[in-house]
Formats: sequence, structure tokens, C-alpha cells
Amino acid sequence: MTLRTRLRDLALGARFSVAGGRSGRLRTLLTATGVGFGVALLLLASSLPNMLFQREVRESVRAVDGSGRVDAPRPDSFLHLGRTTIYRDDVVSGLLLRPEGDRPAVPPGAAAFPARGEMLVSPALRELLDSPEGALLKERLPYRIGGTIGPEGLIGPAELRYVAHVGFLTTDNYDGRGVRYGWSVPEEPMNAFLILLVVVACVVLLLPVLVFIATAVRFGGEQRDRRLAALRLVGADTAMIRRIAAGESLAGSLLGLLVGIGLFAAARRFAGAFTIWDVNAYPADVVPMTALAALALVAVPVSSVVVTLVAMRGVVVEPLGVVRTSTPRRRRLWWRLLLLAAGAALLVPLMGDVRVTEASIDTVGVAAGTTLALIGLTTLLPWLVEAGVKRLHAGPVAWQLAVRRLQLSSGTAARAVSGIVVAATGAIALQMLFQAMENDFTRGTGQDVSRAEIVVGVDAGSADAARGTIARFERTEGVRDVVGIVESHVWRPGPLKQGEGYAPMSALRVGDCASLAEFATLPSCKDGDVFVLLAHGAQGSPDDSFVTRAARPGAAVALRDPHPHPSEPQRAGDGPPPQWRIPATARVVDSRPDPTGMHQYGVLATPTAIDAARLDDPDAQAMVRLDPAVPDAADHVRNTAEEIDPTSWVRTLAETERDAAFGSVRTGILVGSTLTMLLVAASLLVATLEQLRDRRRLLSSLVAFGTRRSTLSWSVLWQTAVPITVGLVLSVVGGTGLGVVLLGMGGQQVRDWWAFLPVVGIGLGLIAAVTLLSMPVLWRLMRADGLRTE
Repeated sequence: MTLRTRLRDLALGARFSVAGGRSGRLRTLLTATGVGFGVALLLLASSLPNMLFQREVRESVRAVDGSGRVDAPRPDSFLHLGRTTIYRDDVVSGLLLRPEGDRPAVPPGAAAFPARGEMLVSPALRELLDSPEGALLKERLPYRIGGTIGPEGLIGPAELRYVAHVGFLTTDNYDGRGVRYGWSVPEEPMNAFLILLVVVACVVLLLPVLVFIATAVRFGGEQRDRRLAALRLVGADTAMIRRIAAGESLAGSLLGLLVGIGLFAAARRFAGAFTIWDVNAYPADVVPMTALAALALVAVPVSSVVVTLVAMRGVVVEPLGVVRTSTPRRRRLWWRLLLLAAGAALLVPLMGDVRVTEASIDTVGVAAGTTLALIGLTTLLPWLVEAGVKRLHAGPVAWQLAVRRLQLSSGTAARAVSGIVVAATGAIALQMLFQAMENDFTRGTGQDVSRAEIVVGVDAGSADAARGTIARFERTEGVRDVVGIVESHVWRPGPLKQGEGYAPMSALRVGDCASLAEFATLPSCKDGDVFVLLAHGAQGSPDDSFVTRAARPGAAVALRDPHPHPSEPQRAGDGPPPQWRIPATARVVDSRPDPTGMHQYGVLATPTAIDAARLDDPDAQAMVRLDPAVPDAADHVRNTAEEIDPTSWVRTLAETERDAAFGSVRTGILVGSTLTMLLVAASLLVATLEQLRDRRRLLSSLVAFGTRRSTLSWSVLWQTAVPITVGLVLSVVGGTGLGVVLLGMGGQQVRDWWAFLPVVGIGLGLIAAVTLLSMPVLWRLMRADGLRTE
């Protein structure tokens, strides 16, 4: 047989797919839609690495270059201070600049350096500030808007960012001096546990797409087989019939490629309008990896032909009709179990091989083993459905109609839910991995949010200003309680001893008894008391001798550094540093963790024990408890801090802290999972509609003979519910088993055997949504005009 003949048969099948009447065109449209959804998601998935990489590139490009030290002002130098604040759970990043010459470098994304008192803002921040929802934030950013930051200065179109030109930056409150932008930090190798998580996630998220594509190319198989029987009647042989069928599927998949590329182009164009798990991107960044995109575009049409040829093996097309075996041949179990065994054979030997100290794993073995295990579970579903429905008999009419339909042909229903089985199985395994690894990548901070929720530090300059700062926080709307401390230092007076490069010093904190009790275990306290606080080396604090060299009961201490560094500017009128004697009655007390979880040390004094006006350049620290009845209490506190001092630091306390790399991987997987679940829902809806279309004549006949529509509706629901129930049970068993094996690779233990419950809940929710959406179509197909024929 010549190549020309084969191509002619394929072309004939392709012609039938678009010119085979309304039924043929509808089948091709359904196939193209299903394949298009899958291709679009594959292209989006292959674009995710580039999206995340471009975000990192944009972040490094806009950062001030710190690779070279600039010690003195230059015509092109500038002082900079990074500012990050939280506004209603959204992160607002900022950069404060003060040029030191007339030629400062222009920030990336800006057309010119902003004028003094002006700020450049991102489009998203401008929109927020111009809206009523941004009123509180507008108070926090008291700068005129002088322009917009372009894409070169943003990591994403939805980022909230500003760059402001201020006059209050000095070498005492800046982050550094720069002359240009663009700074990259060598990337640390990824932890082996994270690599395992990424590999499993890629398999879990992409395999449902491939399963759905394989299901989509089989849409409308019964109508296609009847048309092929007519071709047999006019002389076509069996080989030609198979090539024509392959041509039909090939045409549908190629059209699906075009649909998928179109959907991807549309999604890419509007990428910036959507934010999924705090990630959005510019359209230019949504570019598929060339190798992955090429593989997807080649694999889809090839798989459509292979799937069709495999499906035709179970069908005998004769001139007088199609024989699908009225008593279907029992599905074989052995090769399905063989796939599961092959997956286990690849995964089980790897148990215990993944260690947190390593930066590589057997990627091929893990990916291949996980893929085989998931495929094995998917192929096991039709066998379980077939074996299960054979044992179902008595029940209401709707139940019997559904059971009989499944007994005659359960493969179509099983294939329709196979995508859910793969997605749910993988999601359960991923959920178990997340829960086990979260303890390794999430650590407790030791912070006590019951004692304080926000901590603010302000360079007050004087004791009166520090007290005024604390009082302002106490008067701030939404504040329930404030622990306020005036902070400074004390030094050992007198000349330096041999070998000393500086005078021994220690911290000094002045506050009322309630405030001092946040730092130490006090036996008793009244105004006028003084305490020497020792941390005994806890959490890396210095030895007690470090404190007692400068501060101990009865010792005289200097309230200003008696031996300042030569580079420090001398203040006019400076004389000998003022001194203060720690009372001999001062008690030595033990440190306790403060609300931030840290052990402090030094001297604690109540207000009447020392004249705070003598302190050298004191700071104010306020630890704030919020009133939960005030929704924007935290933002009011941040606004007060910004109003007092734009360079003040504000820290929101949290009991746990997650590793940044783990957080990035988790975000990427959540984005992919969301897209996959949307595809699964869309695919299940398309598959359900295709099944209803195939049975429209049967449904119309039953209605014409008096069957109630409600009975048929329940029948269709049972036909979907039975295989889905079996599939979810299989997913729970298979996902839990896969999760145990994957956890065993890293020596982890299962922390929650009920991790499958959220996944099952999502699966049931998708099923309910798809069923409701398919009901209008079902009722329309049950009309009597469905019996018409041409």
C-alpha cells in the first residue's frame, strides 16, 4: 500500500469530520473544544517557569546595585531606603530616594527622576489611591503623584509599588548609597524535598490534562462507527476503515490545537487582569518553554491517532452495522495491576533516599514511577465500575435505567470521570506531602501575639519625644493596649583597658512596671526601682559578663559613649559624658521572652529612677495590642508610625514563619492546581454533554412512551454518580498509598490520615456544579422532536 493511499484515507476521514452532516460537525466541535482546553492548559503550564523566572529578573533589575561600595557623595549617587508596608493584607513595596548630585540614576520603569516630594506609582497603586478603598493608604503616603512606574520597574501589573523622592534621608537612617540599579544574588540550590514536591506536582497537574485529551478524541464514537459501517457497505476494507477513523480524530485534534492556541493567546493577553494566589504576569512573560510546547503540540495529534486505533480494536465494523459485543468481553485486570506494580517497583526502592541535606533526587525515577502509578489507577477505574455494576439490581425505575445503561456500556461513563480520578489521587498525595513538609519548612517564631500584635520602633531623639510617640500610639484608633519603652544605652566610664577597642556597653530601658515585666521576671516592682537584666546566653545573647562589665548594682555608668569612633560627628557643646549611678539596691533578674520572642538584657529602670532627659539619642519602642472590633486597626497604627517618622520600622508579629523557597513552590503548585481543577470541571461538563447528545434519540423515545422527565433526570444523575463514587473511593485509596510511599522517600511520617477530605469535598462540589449545568441541556434533549431524522 502506497503512502499516497494512506494519506488519501486520512484526508477522507478529515473530510467526514467537517462535512459529515450536523452530527459529524458537532462531534468534531466537541472534540476540538475538549482538546483545546487541554492544549491551552499545557501551554499555560509550560509558561509558568518563565513567568516565575521573569518575576525574579524584574525584581533584581530594579534593585539598587550593591556590588560596589560608594563611600562619598558623587554627582550620580543617591541615598536609598526600602519601605514595605501592609495595607489590608496586601503588600505595598516602596523605595525612598534622595539624590546627592544633579545626575542621579533614573529608577527602572521611570521616565525621569521624581521631583522632591513626588512619587511614582504603579498603575494598580494609582487605581487604589484614587478609589475610596485607598483612603487610609493615601494618608500613609503623603507624596504627590508625579508619574507612573512602567513594566520595567514592576514584577507584575497588579503590584502595589511606589518610588518617592524625599529630603529626610541621611546616612543615619538610610539603607545605603547607590549609583545604579541591577543587582543579582546567586540562587541557592533547591532543597531535595522541594525538588520531590515539584516533580510530583508536575506529574499530578499535567497528567489529568493528557487523560482528558485522550478522552476527548473518543467523543461521538457510536455515531462515527455507524458511519464507518456504511463505508463498509460500499466496499471499504477493515484497514481503510481504521485509517478513516484515525483521520477523523486527527482532524478534530488538529482543530483542537488551533482552539487551544487561540485560548492560550486570549488567556495570555489578559494575564495581567487576573491574580491567582498572589501571582500575575505581563503578557510578554507568558511564554511557553520551547521544548515543552513542541512536545505538547506533537503529542496531541499523535495520541489522538493512537487512541482511536486502540479503541477500534474492540469494535467490529461490518457492512450491516457495528458489533460492540452485545455481551461485552470482560476487561482484563492483569495489565492494569502490572502498571501499578511497575510504578511501585520504581518508587519503593527510593524510600529513604531523599535527604534534606541534598540538592538532587532521582527525578526520572520519581516522575516515571508516579506517572505509572497514576495511569494504573486510572485504567483500574473501568474494571472496578464494570465489576461493581454487575452486582447492582433492584431499585426505583430511575436507578434500574441507570444501572442497566452502565451494565451495557460502562466504559464511556468511566472515561468521563477518569480525569477526576487522576486529579484527586494526585491532589491527595500532594496534600499529604504538604502537611508533612510544612513542619520542616515552617518554624515557630516564638512571638506571642496574645501580648502584642504589632511592634514599632522610632528614632525619637529625646526622652520627651519618645514619650510623646508612645502616647500617640495609645490614642490611635483601634489600639487596645500599648507597652511603651524608652531605649538607650549605658557605657562603662573611664579609660579603655588594655586590649579594648571600645567601652563596654549595655542596653537601658525605661518604662513603668507593667512594661518592664514584658522583658523580665520581676519579683516585685514599684516606681523608683532599677533592675539588672541577665539573659544567660539565651538565643545567642552575650554572656552575663558582657552586661556586668558595664552595668551592675552600685556601679556608675556613662549615658553617652565616652570613646566615640572618630568617624562619628561631634556635637557642639559636647563635654564629658553625663553619668548615672545604678542604685546598690538594684536587683538582678532573669530575662523572659518579650512579645517578639527575643531575650533582652541590660538595665531596666522605672521613670523616677533616672532622669530620661539625660539619655543620649533615645529610641521609642511600642508593642501594640489591637482591638478586634476595629477592622482597620492595624492600618491606623501603621499610619501613625508613618506620620511620626517615615523611617520608623513596623513589624507585624506572627507565630510561624514559612521558608521562602517552600512558599514559592507552594504558590506555584496552588496556581497549577487551580487551573487543573478548572480544566477538570470544564472537561467533565463537555464529556457529560457529549454523552447526553449521543443518547438524545433514546431519551426522546422514553419520553414519547410516557416516562417522566424527573425519572430520566435522576437516571442520568445516577449514571454519573456511580462511576464518580467508585472513582473517588479509588482516589482516596490510591492517593493515600502514593502519599505514604512519597513520604517514605524522605523518611517522613503521615501527619493526617484525613487529608483526603478536602479533596473529596472539592470533587463532589465539581460534580454537583457540572450536574446542575447539564440539566438544561438534558431537558431540551428530552423533547419529542429529538425523534426526527433526515
